[in-house]
Amino acid sequence: MRPKFLSISDYVIDKIKSGELQPGDKIPSENELIKSYNVSNTTARKSLLEIENRGWAKRIKGKGTFVLNRTVDHHLTRTLGSIHATRRGFHESLLAEGFKPHNLVLEKTVLEDGISSEIGGKHFIMEGPVLKIHQLRYADDEIIKDEVKYISLKLCPKINRMPTEISYFKVYESTYHLRIDEVKQTLSTEIMEPDSSMNNFELTKSTPMFILDSAVICKDDKVVEVERSYYRGDKYKFAISANPDYDDIQ
Repeated sequence: MRPKFLSISDYVIDKIKSGELQPGDKIPSENELIKSYNVSNTTARKSLLEIENRGWAKRIKGKGTFVLNRTVDHHLTRTLGSIHATRRGFHESLLAEGFKPHNLVLEKTVLEDGISSEIGGKHFIMEGPVLKIHQLRYADDEIIKDEVKYISLKLCPKINRMPTEISYFKVYESTYHLRIDEVKQTLSTEIMEPDSSMNNFELTKSTPMFILDSAVICKDDKVVEVERSYYRGDKYKFAISANPDYDDIQ
């Protein structure tokens, strides 16, 4: 008779293969497997270990077990319209998918006069002072994102003292107790040439780029963050989440 832990691990792996569980998604915990399959903690633990040993997931201490990115070209999928995906942040998402993330900060400065930006046909104004962070985001040793972020120091005083690899979205909620009402996002594309002044990717050939403009809006239409980022089109795919439910997020 086939051991129960193998049947469970096969079932979870089938969910990964079918795309029901995406790279970076958290797979059921030991306690969840115990409840779902009415098995012992030993069987549940062996199931998770089997999934990890077969290269489909990775356990991150204190956080859980996450689906690894096994695509041949290591395309990363990011979801627009998902508060959960935004909350998790770039650094944590890459760790969960099995990459080694790190940042190179090109600029970190305070703009006393604030900024304005147009996103999706709507004008957003952020009063000063504003923290500007321009950084290159790496997955392993490859630059995959060129990110410029503006954060309200009026709503988030002293946030400039925090490290840049944090999930700022989580910090807005947990440290500054801001209720995020909306994340406005638009996605466009362009071809970046090697000789472009915007080429911080060390490109040697014409490369497609996704350009993501976003604004994070909290109570009374106050803008806490504006971002404009370039994502390598040969490394990323974008998905859409319709009607995200804020209160359903864990």
